[in-house]
Amino acid sequence: MDSPLPSQEDKTLSRLVAELSLDERNSLLEKLQGQSGLSFEPLYEDGGEAEQGGVLEERYTRLPWYERLRLFILAYLKSKPPVKVFEDSLVSRLGREIEAKAPGLYDYQKNLLLLGFFDLLTELKDAARFFFTTLDNSVNRDKGGFYAFLGSLEIGELHRRLETETAPELFSDTLDSSERKLRQAAAKAMEDILFTISDTQRNVMYSNARSLNCLWELASFAFDRIMITFGSSGRGHTCSVNAVRDLLVSLNNILFSLKNPPTMSLLESLFVYRLQERSGELGFDMNVEIQSLLARAEEAISTIRFFNKKVPLTKIIRCASRDMTLVPQQISGGENWFVIYREYWKKQIDVRIADYMRRCKQRDLHDTFQHFLNGTNLKVLDNVVSEANPLGFPLPESFALSFLLTFHSAVFMNKINIFLRPILLDGAFFRKESRSAYTEAYDDIIRIGEDIKQLDSKIAYSGEYGTRYNQIREEIASLQAKRRRLQQVTDEVSHEASGIIIRTRDAISAMINILTDMLKKGGGSKYDTLANWDKLGGKNPEAFLEGVADSLKQLQQALRILRDIDELGN
Repeated sequence: MDSPLPSQEDKTLSRLVAELSLDERNSLLEKLQGQSGLSFEPLYEDGGEAEQGGVLEERYTRLPWYERLRLFILAYLKSKPPVKVFEDSLVSRLGREIEAKAPGLYDYQKNLLLLGFFDLLTELKDAARFFFTTLDNSVNRDKGGFYAFLGSLEIGELHRRLETETAPELFSDTLDSSERKLRQAAAKAMEDILFTISDTQRNVMYSNARSLNCLWELASFAFDRIMITFGSSGRGHTCSVNAVRDLLVSLNNILFSLKNPPTMSLLESLFVYRLQERSGELGFDMNVEIQSLLARAEEAISTIRFFNKKVPLTKIIRCASRDMTLVPQQISGGENWFVIYREYWKKQIDVRIADYMRRCKQRDLHDTFQHFLNGTNLKVLDNVVSEANPLGFPLPESFALSFLLTFHSAVFMNKINIFLRPILLDGAFFRKESRSAYTEAYDDIIRIGEDIKQLDSKIAYSGEYGTRYNQIREEIASLQAKRRRLQQVTDEVSHEASGIIIRTRDAISAMINILTDMLKKGGGSKYDTLANWDKLGGKNPEAFLEGVADSLKQLQQALRILRDIDELGN
């Protein structure tokens, strides 16, 4: 029997990440590599600048003796160490070199950044902002899941083993299927697989993690704090280097650390994660969207490379600081990728085992259904999302409603009502309160089918809720706003569905209490018995009493099933 239990993906918008198989991911990667015009030329070439710092004294000692004598005399006159005078001469020479080779960027004499620097920095900021949106929608939301997706491309065999060799079904036959033992067995399998990761695989993933971190640092860099200083300098589009020196040092370190462009595997992972929330939109074409993002990425990466070639940032900072020993530093980040990756798979195992145990309980419920419902299949609501209706309304409570709808038609109306209706019509209650309670419980149960069908019609495409839901889904608006409004409609329907379930559960509970007291012999009960049991049963009162007792058992069973469904989670 097909289960109408909604999966987690039914409860949210479609997730492209979950839908792409390993073969599809690798096929997409091959296609991107074949169509890409991305250059893998290094983004940053320091020309040995990083090695030049800290060797000032050595360079001084290699000078001819007459040059050192000249510097010694100048140092005496200026009351400075000869090495410092030598450094000042190098700084002056470097300043003139910057002005000659990169005109319009830096005024060495006034120590000012010029309009040309501002323009190039603006272009760099725009390029970095592209990666900000991409990274914010992927790594920052789900770093573990992102590393796992990236790992499926970079260390595919390890990923495949983690997916297949930790499945709880593999251990359920050899263990007693307890949740604790399944979790222990799967966790051990995971650790054994992770232990086999090679140094090459680690280095590939670490390199990607480093690129991610450097891209994020660049994307989130405070460009505006530098750019606003140009406007407040009082000299037009110029800026004192000293006013933004620390920011320039930070930016220089980031650019120095981001020496190489991101790999195609990394870009694919970023794009798929960025697009996942749009995958449910009408007319969405993943190939077209990824090609568009790839083109923008190529432009952004080219802009970063162009900035590094045109702007001698290390040299400008050296001049401004009058410190020829200054060198860019590698920023940290990415070192903990394996910890995050491992933790992700631990959580995945927990989720998979919880789902497995849930499916086991679901199968047990199905067995119970088959007996309780006399072999009748569950009546799936016409307009909820299901295998037969993937575009239906994502109603979390649909499983419980399906059970109640089937119970109402197959059990209550066909069996139980044969005995409860005569009590309603002809039962002689001793107390008015007992009749009132019985009537209220009976009426709530009898209208289960009508209430559920009415809700089902409301969520139909042309229904009250369905119309609103589909209008929102098809309109052109920001994804965040659409998701919020879709969730509002879903919450309204879920609230109404929960009301039906709670009202029915309360009614069945009340009917159980009433029938229990009715069938008792003697007083002392909240509800009284009937004065005319013998007349209600006609010629066979004993058979009627047995039918009422059996009806009580079936109501108790229905209540237990409702509670089991609730424990499974709608």
